[in-house]
Amino acid sequence: MSDLVQDKVAQAVQILQEKEVDLWLTFVRETMLAADPILPLIYGEGDLTWHSALLISRSGERIAIVGHYEAEAVQRLGAYTQVIPYHHGIGDVLRERIAALDPRQIAVNTSLSDPLADGLTHGMYRYLLNILADTPYANRLVPSEEIIHALVGRKTEGELARIRAAVEATEEIFIETFNFLRPGQSEREIAAFMQQRAAGRGLGLAWSAENCPAVNAGPDSPIGHSGPTDLRIQRGQILHFDFGVRKDGFCSDIQRVVYFLAEGESQPPPEVQRGFDVVVEAIQKAAQAMKPGLLGYEVDAIARRVVTQAGYEEYMYGTGHQLGRRAHDGGGMLGPLWERYGDSPKKPLEVGQVYTLEPGLMLPGRGYIGLEEDVVVTAHGAEFLSRPQQELICL
Repeated sequence: MSDLVQDKVAQAVQILQEKEVDLWLTFVRETMLAADPILPLIYGEGDLTWHSALLISRSGERIAIVGHYEAEAVQRLGAYTQVIPYHHGIGDVLRERIAALDPRQIAVNTSLSDPLADGLTHGMYRYLLNILADTPYANRLVPSEEIIHALVGRKTEGELARIRAAVEATEEIFIETFNFLRPGQSEREIAAFMQQRAAGRGLGLAWSAENCPAVNAGPDSPIGHSGPTDLRIQRGQILHFDFGVRKDGFCSDIQRVVYFLAEGESQPPPEVQRGFDVVVEAIQKAAQAMKPGLLGYEVDAIARRVVTQAGYEEYMYGTGHQLGRRAHDGGGMLGPLWERYGDSPKKPLEVGQVYTLEPGLMLPGRGYIGLEEDVVVTAHGAEFLSRPQQELICL
């Protein structure tokens, strides 16, 4: 993973130049207990024990100030041009390094709307202010939210390759699961099978094992993050999945739908087929519209309008979120302008961002139809990373 860290730290310098911010400071301690969520990008998966400062400057300096017992590990990353160990305390050396750089702004990891950009704890913020007391720099702190949005969202080729591999593995497990399915199986049985297939490949799950996968058998199954139940799939009902894996540190997030034909049926009933087609159309129209510069809420409105204009109830969640090292990777989202989403839907799409597209609708008496595809934004529009489900699987 050190090559990815090197790429992301170098990318951070470019982003600082673009945003005209002189210095970005990530300030942490005891990351085993309270890790800043940005650390995997600019430090990797290891822990930092003592107070540690990772400084990346607009002019290209990349400085790590860490406890002396961790200096060798940071040096091996090859991402920082200076690794400065300390023994008794970080304050003097951090203050000296900042003064030498003399930044007009120091971006720190605070945000009102994005937890991924809010990794500086209140205690560490106060400690930083104490270190910078009686200097002009205490009044030059600004949020690093825009820097982090760009760094997380703009996937490098190495990151995209790992996401593609996670998506491919997920699709293989779905195929094996479709071959395994039989009427009468419970949601728990199906979920256990999928988890076993992931474990057999040495893969992790993209989110908590309690609800990865989500398996929804018929209309009475609770949709969302409640986890599989003992409900059993019946003929004439819809079976819905939400599943992702973690491979080499990166995630997939895909939803699929199966319909179990009732006795005497050779094809799904019209209302089931129509609901499926509407969700497919919502995904395709949203993907076709996705271009760099378009705002997240504008993409959401396109998909949402397809569903509601077809006469279905509005789904009560955003159309998509960013995907990467986490299933929900922070930054901008494809969502409506609802209070709970803050400014996230107002962020423009950028080249290299990976998003999910996941509209859905409920069919009374049948079950939930929700599809989810993973796409990357390119200079020319959206490219599907997953193979979109455009035909209803009938068993």
